[in-house]
Amino acid sequence: MSSGAYGSGRLSREDYKRQKDLEAARKAGTAAPERDAEGNEINPHIPEFMSKAPWYLDTGKAGLQHQRKAAQAPSSSSSWYRRGERVGAAPTKFRKGACTNCGAMSHKTKDCMERPRKKGAKWTGTGMMADERVERVELAYDAKRDAWNGYDAAEHKKLMADWELVEEARRKRKATELDRPGADTAGGNIEDQFASSDEDVSADNDDRPAGRNLRIREDTAKYLRNLDPDSAYYDPKTRSMRENPYAGTQQTAYAGDNFIRYSGEAQEVLKREVFAWEAGERGNTSAHSQANPTQTALMYKQFTDRRHEGKSSRQQQLLAQYGGEEHLQAPPQELLQQSEGYVEYSRTGEVVRGREQTARSKYREDVHPLNHSSVFGSWWSDGQWGYRCCRQTMKNAYCIGAMAPE
Repeated sequence: MSSGAYGSGRLSREDYKRQKDLEAARKAGTAAPERDAEGNEINPHIPEFMSKAPWYLDTGKAGLQHQRKAAQAPSSSSSWYRRGERVGAAPTKFRKGACTNCGAMSHKTKDCMERPRKKGAKWTGTGMMADERVERVELAYDAKRDAWNGYDAAEHKKLMADWELVEEARRKRKATELDRPGADTAGGNIEDQFASSDEDVSADNDDRPAGRNLRIREDTAKYLRNLDPDSAYYDPKTRSMRENPYAGTQQTAYAGDNFIRYSGEAQEVLKREVFAWEAGERGNTSAHSQANPTQTALMYKQFTDRRHEGKSSRQQQLLAQYGGEEHLQAPPQELLQQSEGYVEYSRTGEVVRGREQTARSKYREDVHPLNHSSVFGSWWSDGQWGYRCCRQTMKNAYCIGAMAPE
């Protein structure tokens, strides 16, 4: 089986024949199997292309060590740099080559993590710091690419302990506020005082991340508005109901998601877009609803104004030629209204009965004493008021009618 037993050089005919006979005897079981360097028996039925080691792994000894996974050093992923650990005691005087800021030999001045001093340890000779521990951590392939390598779970426990303290303080503060007489039970300000600094409690609700089409819990779900299976279709994936579930009824609480497409200025936007398409087909490339929205809106306004002017001018020409303008005026709204109340009118159009007249003021109207046919103050002359019927300036004067002076 193995060529290592007979050397790695070229074999003579007798040696090659002797090797083949030995391999046949080992396969037949008449000869003892070959053993490797560790004393383990080697299966003689293993083919040569598996048992023969390549040239870069051949050690000249029989065995299947080249087929086995090489022993690796124990993983050092658990080991990490011991940051902040000092070695030995702090020096008493400055050493040549040490950091001029803190006096440690483990780093240079530009790499010093201590607070910059007004005068460093090199000149003051005080406040010397001990050397930091500098380690060379050999990491394996997986350890180098481990995102959590060097993470200490105790740090997370400290964070959770801080959060628990904050929550406990929040609960105590809220209980105190609720126990206080006349306190506001909403407690909104208490939540804001203990809110996290990473969260902007004053931010608008529109700026906060939220799911798509989330509804208020108190609102009726769209699929519960009309339980008829032949009514408007509800899409559960997008949570949308485009058609009106109350079609054919007087219900106006919800008209479907497409209602907003046909309300407000949505129709005007669509008309401007169609205008831009038609203008582009006629050769006007400057009209574009996305590239030039302002210019397109101005062109559309000018186009609609000219169209309305042309329509009104044609209407005036037809009326001037054929007449009938009186038929375009709508009758008064009072004539088109219906009422169940019975009202009886006289020949002169006054209400006889059926509807009581409502006084328009607290003074008596249409009452002309002393034979006057007009009220006092209906005529004015030379800075004096009087009656228009007789032109007298005295309020208690009797009306003389046609005998009034000109």
